[in-house]
Amino acid sequence: MQELLFACPEPHSSSSHPLPIKLSSAASIKRHLIAFSYPPFNVISFFLGVAMAGSIDMMLRNLNLETVESLPEDFDPTTVINDPLPPIADDAPRINGVKSINGKEKPREIILGRNVHTTCLEVTEPDADDEVTGEREAYMASVLARYRKSLLERTKHHLGNNLFASYLFELYVYDLVLYSKPHFGYTIDVNFAPENCIFLIGYPYNLDFDYGALSQLQHFSINNLGDPFIESNYGVHSRQFEVGVLDWFARLWELEKNEYWGYITNCGTEGNLHGILVGREVFPDGILYASCESHYSIFKAARMYRMDCEKVNTLLSGEIDCEDFKAKLSLHKDKPAIINVNIGTTVKGAVDDLDLVIKTLEETGFTHDRFYIHCDGALFGLMMPFVKLAPKVSFKKPIGSVSVSGHKFVGCPMPCGVQITRLEHINALSRNVEYLASRDATIMGSRNGHAPLFLWYTLNRKGYRGFQKEVQKCLRNAHYLKGRLTSAGIGAMLNELSSTVVFERPQDEEFTRKWQLACQGSIAHVVVMPNITIDKLDDFVDELIEKRVVWYGNGKLQSPCVASDIGEGNCLCALHK
Repeated sequence: MQELLFACPEPHSSSSHPLPIKLSSAASIKRHLIAFSYPPFNVISFFLGVAMAGSIDMMLRNLNLETVESLPEDFDPTTVINDPLPPIADDAPRINGVKSINGKEKPREIILGRNVHTTCLEVTEPDADDEVTGEREAYMASVLARYRKSLLERTKHHLGNNLFASYLFELYVYDLVLYSKPHFGYTIDVNFAPENCIFLIGYPYNLDFDYGALSQLQHFSINNLGDPFIESNYGVHSRQFEVGVLDWFARLWELEKNEYWGYITNCGTEGNLHGILVGREVFPDGILYASCESHYSIFKAARMYRMDCEKVNTLLSGEIDCEDFKAKLSLHKDKPAIINVNIGTTVKGAVDDLDLVIKTLEETGFTHDRFYIHCDGALFGLMMPFVKLAPKVSFKKPIGSVSVSGHKFVGCPMPCGVQITRLEHINALSRNVEYLASRDATIMGSRNGHAPLFLWYTLNRKGYRGFQKEVQKCLRNAHYLKGRLTSAGIGAMLNELSSTVVFERPQDEEFTRKWQLACQGSIAHVVVMPNITIDKLDDFVDELIEKRVVWYGNGKLQSPCVASDIGEGNCLCALHK
């Protein structure tokens, strides 16, 4: 076998210079994979799609290393060509470097790709008997098989793909899974610490999912860079799935296909950053209004965009106080208003009254052309449409954008989100990008092309009926948890329309870490998700009751008063019992 030289960055080093390594055998490659491995969390994303067929030597034979020519002995990989590349030959005359026609400057035009809405893979509602017939599963399997085939065709001519690097990563993960060896102090557990999932009840992640059908796509580098609706020159994308997901959410929030624009974000924060940015572009001198219990990303947006921001007080429930909102609006009647409306606050799960916010704006003298409303629906934005008598989040009302997280209620295994806004607003942000042969109005450049696949798969499997069942289960179990806590003498609160149960903060940090509770001041909360069962809630409450005997049994400590956080009626301290 001929020697092959490749460059590998030095592990745990800030140096940007690659180290040349000569490999001459499977054992040599394997040794270097171990010696120059990265911490396992950097390669976990490759784990799902790795299907090792045959031995390492067989894979090396597939690389055709015998045809690789040896490098000369005096080869110096650090040599840099100092001379610049010659200019591209171009017959067109130029003025100041810009092409000219008839003596007049003409900037280079960007040729845009196809509009992908014509190839949208629609999300449709499964039949009522689909669990019996399995027709939906079969349909999705055929769609994914055809998509995988198209990716294989596209990657044949994908000059940006490093086939050898792909094999190296597969070898690396194979070594980790087979031997579970330590690498620079890190040890990968092939079970990925499942107990951490068992006790996860404090953060809003739906862990009830099975995406085995998508593992066949995990070794493709799928990137939806640029505008979701305009295909770029990069062929390995999932835009047709992305647009299908966006259409589903646009229907949910009552906005026509030809009236909306949106994209699948890398997280919920990006959706908020984009929504506030659109508002700022529509009203460059606008003032941002947000309740003090809004997600921290809203105030991050204000800092990033150098916006004037007014924090509005909240009611005890966590909902925005529209009296205080009106007072703060009255101080700035001469400037447009950009408002963040919470569809479920982070700590208490409170839902701002959208209709009352709009009414307050109108009563203060703000016409619809002088305000922009962004709705942060990270978790409850996807739950509220399936709750009877819940106020509706709809673009039939004068709102500008809505964002939700995809890794929360939907149950995507990677952080992602959905941002929808009105098409009329997006031109202020959109720019032609010649490098992509597309337009771009997103926050990020590269965007995870796998996330749309997971979202599309889940939406097709569950449909509106499936989500409605899960919402009802979560609300029912949340009421059960609150009842058990209060019957045990533990102060607790549950907002209407919410599955977030707020209660006294535990005294033991070890207990808090075990159950991965989110805490703020004197309170903590449990977010009841579809994967959290009654049995799990019982285990949690039983252990909490046992711990409280230890904390408060000797009389030295008393349970905290949380009346200022959740109200006297919900507090069960010695003073308010």
